[in-house]
Amino acid sequence: MFPVIYSDEFLDHKTGRYHPENPERLTAIVNALKKSELAEKLTWQSPTPASENLSLMSLVTKAHSPAYIKKLQEIAATGGGYLDGDTPVSPRSYDVALLAVSAWLDGVDTVLNSENPAFVLSRPPGHHAESDTGMGFCLFSNAAIAAFYALEQPAVNRVAILDWDVHHGNGTQAIVEMHPQIAYCSLHQYPCYPGTGRATEHGFHNNVLNLPVPPGSDITVYQPLVEQKIVPFLAEFQPDLLIVSAGYDANADDPLASINLQPRDYAVLTDYCLGITRKILFGLEGGYDFETLAQSVIATIAPCLS
Repeated sequence: MFPVIYSDEFLDHKTGRYHPENPERLTAIVNALKKSELAEKLTWQSPTPASENLSLMSLVTKAHSPAYIKKLQEIAATGGGYLDGDTPVSPRSYDVALLAVSAWLDGVDTVLNSENPAFVLSRPPGHHAESDTGMGFCLFSNAAIAAFYALEQPAVNRVAILDWDVHHGNGTQAIVEMHPQIAYCSLHQYPCYPGTGRATEHGFHNNVLNLPVPPGSDITVYQPLVEQKIVPFLAEFQPDLLIVSAGYDANADDPLASINLQPRDYAVLTDYCLGITRKILFGLEGGYDFETLAQSVIATIAPCLS
């Protein structure tokens, strides 16, 4: 059985009628999973309520400044607003963002306890959120916080984050690159938002691998990079947990970028990850074409069941 961590509360982060990062993204994935051939092999798990997760806020403050956390809470409490032109905050966004973090922490526990993969279907996404501000649709740095949490667990000495979202995870990299026990690797379109993620960046401990790819790239560009760069990088690091920032906006049909992956290609990427370790936590980041988003999640999960 494959665990999927999800709550309908993630739909309560309201971004506006025409915003690409909207609740319907999750609805499309959930409906597709429940109708798919995988349906009987999935277990649906509700995240721990944020109020019951006693270590949650201490972990959030490892990634984000108290001033930013207070600002986000105040914007939500006063009816909502914007962190930047792309990043709306609705009245429930602060609470939902904390629940998303809690879901990622539950995902860490689930993977470490079973030594098998799990998927967190949450929003808002997180990989653009920096220590002192949210941006790019993201509020809290879910992947980075999950990595900090994992390192507090017995027998976890190293955590790797693979970010295959089409956009570079500037927030994740900035938050973790000073930590020798965390490695960050990103495949992303360049040039593209947010304009970061150069191949010359290696982190403070040679723990960062950025692989920018040009617009129009497809799996024939991705696969050699995975084989020749990512797999050796991760294998040498020997992570006790692999966190995948699973964005699906590199699909050819996605409206926000210009990479030409197909949903089936995510099964190929997942197979490479499984060759490193079965202790993989997948967590949703981007992906804005509902059909290819849903089919890509299915393609990601399928190899984990074999």
